[in-house]
Amino acid sequence: MRPRRCELRLIDPLVGAGYIGDYAKMWFAIPIPARQWISVATQRRLVGRWCIFCGVRRNMMVLRTGCLLAGAFAAGAAAIPAASAQTYPSRPLRIVVPFVAGGTTDIFARMVAQHLNETWKQPVVIDNRAGAASNIGTELVARASADGYTLLMASPGFVINSSLHKRAGFDPLKDFAAIAMVAITPLVVTVHPAVPAKTLAELIELARRQPGKLNFASAGSSTHLAAELLKSRANIDITHIPYKGTAPATADLIGGQVQMMMDNIQAVLPHLRGGRLRGLAVTSLTRATQAPELPTVAESGYAGFQAASWFGLTVPAGTPPAVVEKLNREVNTALERDDVRNRMNGMGAEPGKGTPKDFRRFIEQETQKWAKLIAAIGIAEK
Repeated sequence: MRPRRCELRLIDPLVGAGYIGDYAKMWFAIPIPARQWISVATQRRLVGRWCIFCGVRRNMMVLRTGCLLAGAFAAGAAAIPAASAQTYPSRPLRIVVPFVAGGTTDIFARMVAQHLNETWKQPVVIDNRAGAASNIGTELVARASADGYTLLMASPGFVINSSLHKRAGFDPLKDFAAIAMVAITPLVVTVHPAVPAKTLAELIELARRQPGKLNFASAGSSTHLAAELLKSRANIDITHIPYKGTAPATADLIGGQVQMMMDNIQAVLPHLRGGRLRGLAVTSLTRATQAPELPTVAESGYAGFQAASWFGLTVPAGTPPAVVEKLNREVNTALERDDVRNRMNGMGAEPGKGTPKDFRRFIEQETQKWAKLIAAIGIAEK
């Protein structure tokens, strides 16, 4: 009988992706001096065309849990990160976007990919893996090899979904290493012109006088939770009206069927300029370049309030620190380019930048903030 396949660790020598069990380093990643620890018989088995454990014909290397390679990895562990940093990248990179092509996340990923391709002369492939509120693509990267060749363009769902969904399939703090913030897009607290409030303070006062009478539209977990955060901070009661997309939600807001919504500045700015909607405040910590006349929610009496859309690059946990730093430097260089900054500003976004530690700290704060709110309002999956 063939042994259980779960006892094996299979490594594709072309892409380095693990298929069963924990991921392991490929044979050629083992420093040559360390290979003396591996018997000739074991070496032959590793590169054989037939799997010695399950009998399946494979052009793969097979590592059995607890085999002699453990000694080799221990002996050469110190040499692997240095070698990786010196030669990285030596093959194509992949940026996984957990949404369909053409959206904001996809566009920002392609901006970075173009710069990396031009700088490193290596192909950078955008892999759109949409589905399950971004969980499919995110889990894919969480389980990828920690070698710096598979990246994730993360967005707010990255820090929200593990608290919101019972089986998200990943932990944003344990399964990923932060690279850099790429862009931040503020949301705008927007109301229909018929709502008798010209400022956020007036809207809050109106909601307090009429608890449960005002309503707000949302078209996704991030905009929904942004409004819930404002409700919590201001201690007001307004009714949530969920929509399946931003377009119908905006149409109903313009038509007066709903009274309030928070959405990306890029989506609502034309309606603000045209007088069809009224903007009261932005949800970022600083005023938006595209609408500097709008105060922040923090300025309006709610210190530290932030619920902006953001986009940043991460890699699987365990990626060599030198590779993380190299990626961070190049991403920051990309964000300094005039063409990148101008294009981002045209989309209502501000370039991010910063160190891996800065982005890690942001991810920790966002994860804790949304987990606390989700638990408080009781909307997590049972």
